[in-house]
Amino acid sequence: MNSSLSNDEEEGFKYFFGVSKKTFDYICSLVREDLVSRPPSGLINIEGRLLSVEKQVAIALRRLASGQSTVSQVTWRFIEALEERAKHHLKWPDSNRMEEIKSKLEEAFGLPNCCGAIDGTHIIMTLPTFKHQTIGCDLEDNYSMLLQGIVDHEMRFLDIVTGWPGGMTVSRLLKCSGFFKLCEGGQRLNENVRTLSGGVEIREYLVGGVGYPLLPWLITPYESNGLPASISAFNAVHGAARSLAVTAFSQLKGTWRILNKVMWRPDKRKLQASSWYVVYFTI
Repeated sequence: MNSSLSNDEEEGFKYFFGVSKKTFDYICSLVREDLVSRPPSGLINIEGRLLSVEKQVAIALRRLASGQSTVSQVTWRFIEALEERAKHHLKWPDSNRMEEIKSKLEEAFGLPNCCGAIDGTHIIMTLPTFKHQTIGCDLEDNYSMLLQGIVDHEMRFLDIVTGWPGGMTVSRLLKCSGFFKLCEGGQRLNENVRTLSGGVEIREYLVGGVGYPLLPWLITPYESNGLPASISAFNAVHGAARSLAVTAFSQLKGTWRILNKVMWRPDKRKLQASSWYVVYFTI
C-alpha cells in the first residue's frame, strides 16, 4: 500500500480501517513475522499467490471495523444487485452463437453438432434446523445442495440449475429442471440437424457423464468391459469434451473458494448466492 497519503486519503483510510495509516503500518510490522512464517494454505488470491501481510491485515481490520452484520448486509446487497443487473450474461445462445459453439467443439473434439457439456457439483451445507432428511445427504453423507451447469467450448456457463438436495441423482435433477422440459418440448437443442457423409443425420445434443440418462439430445459414454477399439476411442473423445464442464466447476470453486467450504444453511439467500457465483464467473 502507498506509504504516503494526502489528508483526505488519510481521513478516508482511518474511516475505512479504523486506524491511521501510520498505525496500520505499525500493526503490519508487529504481526509480519507470524503471518509470513505460518501462512494457512487457504490464504491465496485468484492468481494463486499468497496474500501479502498488508492485504491480510487490511481484510482483518476492515471486518473488525465494520462488524460482521454490516459485512453480511453489504455482501448480500451487492449479490442481489449484481445478480439482477448481470443475469443477462447467463443465457442460452442465439442461433449464430450456437453455430460458433458447435463449430469450435467439432474442431476441438471431432463431435459434430455438439452444443456443450453438462455436469454437476455439490455445495456442502450445515444441517438444517428442521428434521434431518436423507434426501439432503450426498454419497459422502454430507448435507449438500446440487448445482448443475451446461458450458460451451470456452467453459462459459450457458444454463444452471440449483437448490435441489444433494441426495438427488443428477439424472433426477436434470428431469426436474426447466431445461429438460424445454428440450422435451422442442424449444432447446432442436434447431439445425447436421447431415454427415452417407446421409446420417445428427441432431443437436450435449455430452454428459454416466450418471445422466441417454436421450436423443444427451449423449453419454458406453459402459461395458472389453469395448472395441472404436468405441473406446469414442469414449475418450466424449470424456475429453465432457471434462469442459468438470473443469468449469473446478475453476468456479477455485475462484469462489467459499463454495469449497460449508455454507451455513440452504435458505433463499444461499440459493441466490450459488447462482450469483456462476453469473459473475461468466462476466
